[in-house]
Amino acid sequence: MWDVLLKSLYFFLPASLANISPVLARFLPMGATPISEKYFGSNKTWKGIIAATLTGGLVFWIQKALYLNGFTELAIIDYADFSIAVGFLLGFGAIFGDLVKSYYKRKAKIKPGKSWLPWDQLDFVLGGLLFSFLVYVPPVEVAVTIVVVSPFLHVLINYIGYLLKVNKEMF
Repeated sequence: MWDVLLKSLYFFLPASLANISPVLARFLPMGATPISEKYFGSNKTWKGIIAATLTGGLVFWIQKALYLNGFTELAIIDYADFSIAVGFLLGFGAIFGDLVKSYYKRKAKIKPGKSWLPWDQLDFVLGGLLFSFLVYVPPVEVAVTIVVVSPFLHVLINYIGYLLKVNKEMF
């Protein structure tokens, strides 16, 4: 059980860190132009899309380098056989899922920053998995583990961000 959990989280690490990166990228001085305030709100920026996509690619590249240097214990894929495009897809998929959720959140007239359970916790998971399916479909137990565990991790990470004063809202 723990083996599947750790391997699932390791596989999905590019998407998970990509999901966090726009929050950290807001401290960068450029690119804060909203994609479309009307459809996604003012907090969804081009900088966030670029940061998430690049983060996914970078994390996958690190995983691949580790794999090629003998760190294979947590791998569910042979990283040598995959391009870092998988990481970019996981990262872009995560942020794309967030954009889709934001669109429907606006349509439901939910204010920015306000919680929308369970979609705030699943948006990046569904987007990341969907885009990864373009090049790799993980085993069912991995996908289910990611879908079940990620919302809990999302809440925990948001809480830590709130304590560190990175996030304005607790959840």
